[in-house]
Amino acid sequence: MIYKPFYSYMGRGECVEKFKRIKTEKVYEAHVFEVYNDYLELPDGRNVVYDLIRHNSGSCILPVMGDGTIVLVKQYRNSIDDITYEVPAGFIDVNETPQEAALRELREETGYVAEKTVFVSKTVLAIGTSDEQTYVYIGMDLSEGVKNPDENEFVENARLSMDDALDMIRNGKIVDSKTIIAIYAYNCMRLGTKI
Repeated sequence: MIYKPFYSYMGRGECVEKFKRIKTEKVYEAHVFEVYNDYLELPDGRNVVYDLIRHNSGSCILPVMGDGTIVLVKQYRNSIDDITYEVPAGFIDVNETPQEAALRELREETGYVAEKTVFVSKTVLAIGTSDEQTYVYIGMDLSEGVKNPDENEFVENARLSMDDALDMIRNGKIVDSKTIIAIYAYNCMRLGTKI
């Protein structure tokens, strides 16, 4: 018996393949991202225009204390007009590795320094419209340093038990996707299961 590859059963029974990019046209430039019309040719020959947001890549890190509690930053986010709980995160600077960016953000936003880091994953946070990628780390063996947030950052450390953090995800108090990924990854690590 001959089996078709799994991907041939997706969609309308056709094999999935990359679309052909015809051109991209910038329509808006903001402080941290640019918006484009993305002109594509579909596998069946039709042309479409998709929205595309080009966004700088970033890194984040979940700080884990020696007793297993975690440290999140509490801050205001205008996009949802609310106070959020998040892992320290930010853009990757030029000539900086994702790991270096995560450690810098940890130090700036919380004042902690991590001696050990574990890479979890690279994520694309809004894959339908944006190319923004975030590298997710877990930071351990923490020591206290000097907190030095950016001039427009007003953040406060929030130390949580894992049970409290998981409850906050379930009840909608922690809604940031990179933070949820990092917390679940660390929970798998502490329980001895694969991420």
